[in-house]
Amino acid sequence: VQLQASGGGLVQAGGSLRLSCAASGRTFSTLTMGWFRQAPGKEREFVSALSGSGGSTNVADFVKGRFTISRDNAKNTVYLQMNSLKPEDTAVYYCAASPKRLPYAYGYDYWGQGTLVTVSS
Repeated sequence: VQLQASGGGLVQAGGSLRLSCAASGRTFSTLTMGWFRQAPGKEREFVSALSGSGGSTNVADFVKGRFTISRDNAKNTVYLQMNSLKPEDTAVYYCAASPKRLPYAYGYDYWGQGTLVTVSS
């Protein structure tokens, strides 16, 4: 599975960005897709995940109400809509894919290259 993330950039606090991750190499609808992030000097952390059918979602507490994960299986793409961004959301955001049926925060076998999100205060 190959993953290509895009959509990062520089945004002011309170603004919005939408990240995209295009997948290839395996039937997309069989994959649970997740987003993770890694801020400078910190460990990578789970952000959100969505099951292959789109029926089950997992969202980290620190982004609930601000970030929304979605997918378009016809386009082999998963999205992360990020609203009300804060400076502490600054990080490299990675998409990942898992063959697991449910959107756990672990167990991802495939990773994209990451896209940088910078939120200025």
